Amino acid sequence: MNKNDDDLINENPESTELEKSKAHIIVEIIEYMANSVVIKTIIKKSTGNISVMSFDSGEGLTEKSSPFDTFVQIIEGHAEIVIDAVSHRLNSGEGIIIPAHLPNYTVPNGRFKMISTIIKSGYE
Repeated sequence: MNKNDDDLINENPESTELEKSKAHIIVEIIEYMANSVVIKTIIKKSTGNISVMSFDSGEGLTEKSSPFDTFVQIIEGHAEIVIDAVSHRLNSGEGIIIPAHLPNYTVPNGRFKMISTIIKSGYE
């Protein structure tokens, strides 16, 4: 099932960012939740943000586009990212840049975790 932004679960909403000046094992800071996509903010600034996301089996994201480039990296499992109708299968450790303004979505193929980095410049 694909999730839209209203269906996403923000983990620990009172803490908007990870603690600074402390080492973190990113794959361990977020857990899977049954039938859900969970997001935890690593850092959020006006110029962009970095988040880690977990996807339970059968969960993905609906098609959307962003006015900014987005870099996603799979940190556990594997995922299928579709950008402008072209499918890209990424394994753990692999990443891809989703260009601004192109439609994209994730295909629900099984559990995985990823980091999403959005850089908000150059396309305003």
